[in-house]
Amino acid sequence: MSYLVAALQWLSDPANMSGPNGWQARMAEHLWYTAVATVVACVIGIPLGYAVGHAHRFRTVIVSSTGAARALPTLGVVTLFGLLLGIGLDAPMLAFVLLALPSVLAGAYAGVEGAPRDSVDAARAMGMTEWQILTRVEAPLGMPLLLGGVRSAVLQVLATATLAAYVGAGGLGRFLFLGLKTQNYPMMVASSLVVMGLAIVLDLAFEVVDRLVRRSVPAGAPAS
Repeated sequence: MSYLVAALQWLSDPANMSGPNGWQARMAEHLWYTAVATVVACVIGIPLGYAVGHAHRFRTVIVSSTGAARALPTLGVVTLFGLLLGIGLDAPMLAFVLLALPSVLAGAYAGVEGAPRDSVDAARAMGMTEWQILTRVEAPLGMPLLLGGVRSAVLQVLATATLAAYVGAGGLGRFLFLGLKTQNYPMMVASSLVVMGLAIVLDLAFEVVDRLVRRSVPAGAPAS
C-alpha cells in the first residue's frame, strides 16, 4: 500500500508530470507506438484476411502462421530485431506489428468467412460481382469480428509497448527500466498504473464503438 501511495504522489508531482521526460509526454509516445503498430497491422492484415475469408483458401496456412506468431516471446523478438537493426524505434515497432497482426488477421478472415451463406448466395444470385459481395455483404456483416480483432491487437500492443524502452526508445517503459535500475519502485508502480489506466480507457472506448457497430450491422451477423 505504501508503494501505491508513493506512486500516486509521484504521478501528481509537477516535476514528473510535464516536460519532455514527464510521464504525460511518455504516455503520448506510448499511445503513438500503439497506434502506429496497430494501423500498420491493419493495413497488412485486413486485406489479407478478407482475401482468405472470401476465397476460402489458405485458411490452414493463415491459422497456423498466426498461431505461431502469437507464440513468439515479444521480448525475444524485440531483442533479436534490436541486434539486427540497432538501438531505436525500428526494432520494437516491427515486434509490435508482428504482435498485432495475428489478431487483426484472424478478425478479418473470421468475420468475412462467418457471414451468413444465405446472404452471400442471395447477393450472388442478384448478379453482384465477387468484389461487391465482399465489400457490400461480407465485410459489413463481419465488422463486429474485425473490430474485436483490432481491439485485441490494440490492448496487446499497449501492454507490451513498455518494451520499446528496452532498446533505447521511449514510452512509459522508460520509467519501468529506470526504476528497476535505480530501485525506485514508486516510479515503476506509477508507470504500471498509467499503462493499466490507458488499457481500461481504450477497452471501454472499444466497447462503446462495438455497441454502435452492432446496432448498424444487419441481423444475422456473426457474433464475436
